[in-house]
Amino acid sequence: MGTQRSRPVTLRTIADQLGLHVSTVSRVLHAKPDESLRAASTSTVERIRRLADELGYQPNPHATSLRTRRSNLVGVLVPRLSDMVLATIYEGIEEAAAEHGLSTFVANTGDRPEAQRTRTNMVIGRRVDGMIFGDAHGDGRFLDEVADRGIPFVLVSRTAGAHPSVTCDDYLGGRLVAEHLLELGHRDVAIVAGEPYASTGIDRTAGLVDRYREAGLPVPADRIAQSRFDVSGGHAATARLLDTPNRPTAIFAVNDFAAIGAIGALRNQGLRAGDDVAVVGFNDTPLAAELPVPLTTVRSPMLDMGREGLRTLLRLLEGEAVESKRLRPELIVRASSVPSP
Repeated sequence: MGTQRSRPVTLRTIADQLGLHVSTVSRVLHAKPDESLRAASTSTVERIRRLADELGYQPNPHATSLRTRRSNLVGVLVPRLSDMVLATIYEGIEEAAAEHGLSTFVANTGDRPEAQRTRTNMVIGRRVDGMIFGDAHGDGRFLDEVADRGIPFVLVSRTAGAHPSVTCDDYLGGRLVAEHLLELGHRDVAIVAGEPYASTGIDRTAGLVDRYREAGLPVPADRIAQSRFDVSGGHAATARLLDTPNRPTAIFAVNDFAAIGAIGALRNQGLRAGDDVAVVGFNDTPLAAELPVPLTTVRSPMLDMGREGLRTLLRLLEGEAVESKRLRPELIVRASSVPSP
């Protein structure tokens, strides 16, 4: 019988066997001798080192060089910087980086997994100290691979698995929309829910659906339409939601651009947002208040999200244990949401 090639021992191999997070293992095995006790308790340090020796763990020389030769450079990945929300988040990242003497650069992935992988390798090749991901997919598998390579990173805007993130409290934002529409008497609500792999749309949708269920008004599956996070996506999804004998009295679109598309789809049906159907968006981009019918929306702290994402990455680079943060949203009521007829 032939010999089977053994799989390389990674940080995740050790973390899984010890029941620890991969970031803890990384900090212990890559720390300088005088930093180890800050990374974990003495007993945990000993367990990690002992198992690493037993398994024959070999550090990734490239990842090690990132920690020993600081470049003061941070790479940022986003789906597309043309998106005003992502551009504002990146502005916050860049502001905080400048305050700490760091430089940043951004790459677009189009939310495509193959582009995410290619761009990540390109960013790592530039010897960055760490990365910020704004394009995480909910399953987190690719980010698990990045963590296994020992690359420090933080997510902004979206969450994935147990990886550290700084986001708006999207679930609470969805509940705020539900409370508002319930107070106005809207019993039949539809949702333009965004892409199925993005935590933003998933959590915002869940917040509204859960609050309506608590009120004894479950939202039927055919009242929830997936869409791209842009105007044309919101328009197409709303057109599908309106193609029913009884149209909803209110539409919640999980970002402002999808909400603008929803308003356009209503117009094509001879309906007016705010008079015939209430429309609510999310993010409160500058455009929201300037529409012909000003848009009710949830204000997310986009700049603060970027700033805090960079600061969290800095703490991670210093060997600190970091926790994910959810920043509080605020409902901004304007003319596009009205009492149900």
